[in-house]
Amino acid sequence: MKRIGFDNDKYIKLQSQNIRDRISKFGGKLYLEFGGKLFDDYHAARVLPGFEPDAKVKMLLALKDEAEIVIVINADAIEKNKRRGDLGITYDLDTLRLIDAFRGIGLFVGSVVITCFTGQPSAVAFEKRLVSLGIKAYRHYPINDYPSNIPLIVSEDGFGKNDYIETSRGLVVVTAPGPGSGKMATCLSQLYHENKRGIKAGYAKFETFPIWSIPLKHPVNIAYEAATADLNDVNMIDPFHLEAYSETTVNYNRDIEIFPVLNAMLESILGESPYKSPTDMGVNMAGFAICDDEAVREAAKQEIVRRYFNALVSARQGMGEASDSAKIELLMKQAGVTVEDRPVVKAALKKAEETDAPAVAIELEDGTIITGKTSSLLGASSSMLLNCLKVLADIPDEIDLISPTIIEPIQRLKTEIMGNHNPRLHTDEILIALSICAATSDVAKKALEQASKLKGLEAHSSVILSRVDENVFRKLGVNITFQPKYQTKKLYHN
Repeated sequence: MKRIGFDNDKYIKLQSQNIRDRISKFGGKLYLEFGGKLFDDYHAARVLPGFEPDAKVKMLLALKDEAEIVIVINADAIEKNKRRGDLGITYDLDTLRLIDAFRGIGLFVGSVVITCFTGQPSAVAFEKRLVSLGIKAYRHYPINDYPSNIPLIVSEDGFGKNDYIETSRGLVVVTAPGPGSGKMATCLSQLYHENKRGIKAGYAKFETFPIWSIPLKHPVNIAYEAATADLNDVNMIDPFHLEAYSETTVNYNRDIEIFPVLNAMLESILGESPYKSPTDMGVNMAGFAICDDEAVREAAKQEIVRRYFNALVSARQGMGEASDSAKIELLMKQAGVTVEDRPVVKAALKKAEETDAPAVAIELEDGTIITGKTSSLLGASSSMLLNCLKVLADIPDEIDLISPTIIEPIQRLKTEIMGNHNPRLHTDEILIALSICAATSDVAKKALEQASKLKGLEAHSSVILSRVDENVFRKLGVNITFQPKYQTKKLYHN
């Protein structure tokens, strides 16, 4: 069994109470800038084993009657069709997805704010779509010399030009489909408008990483740097907190760099700033829920290596810079980890060399490594998947889970009717075939029942997998990485 290093229940209790305390501090109204992923925070789940991907949502559910959600999206992101790399959907579609997701669990979504609005046609069209769906939409506008020209920003020609967002609850969670949406500016704009109306309100920030209460060079904080290498985020000791309290805490460069400006804005809006440091602004309690530091350290080290391979692959695909993997390589040295600490890499490469074809390896919880090779019927991913299910179900290797007589008609459908050149079955096709066989075969049924045990396992492919196979592994919860090379030398890969 994988060691648990994080107490999720304790975290939810501590976190919700800390937010309640902050609401009380500001007289009953708090704008909470919510950074990172609210749903499906798999990075946190990987580096803090025991952290549930929906932990932050559960925390908000504990504050359900006090909270409302405001989603912020940048008009330029809409105009440029900016996409989320993990989901492959545009920011405007993700905004609708988030609204559905929040509503689906009983959280109130108050409105959507379109920031940096200058009349972009796509933003106007999206605004009309929101209104037609019964969702309140507001416009916030660019401000010249933001964030340095504070007299202009905190004036009727700055924040004063923005629409006032009508809110009805004490906790306003300001979130977004991605970075650069304008969450902080939205919160500060609201403080300006609330103050003009004589309403007491405050601002705080929620970021899970870096964790301020653990050491700067703790692997969990290094893993955060690796995850944001493309953003040039760097963890630092918070100098403002050190000066104010003689206490060492960790923050990241962007928050530290912007703090003097943010502090001046708060002073201009509220008369005096309630904070002496960026750490003061935060409400994150994740560090206090770590219950096994060694387990967390080991999990974070594995994440750093995964991020290294992800950066190599992104550069190979033309979606990232070579400098990103170079940065992560330095972080690996800081954490004392190498690619050799990821056993599935060596196993996959060895199998690929032996068969002179793509191969995939997966590591079970007990350390057993299972491989899959490319054959005329199956791709390496599908082969590994079936081999793994066999081992988990204690089914002898010589037994076929799926008869070739079932696979062959699927191959003919793919090539002769649907026009595909590759006859080998992808992982989604093999799972469907296995599901069909499970209706009449107890052996296939037993194998299929093991699929849930794949969650959290580590895997590696000797080549970049197709989007189909990558998505299947993601849905199964397998932490898979690839070598930065394609199976063929074609220019187009799908």
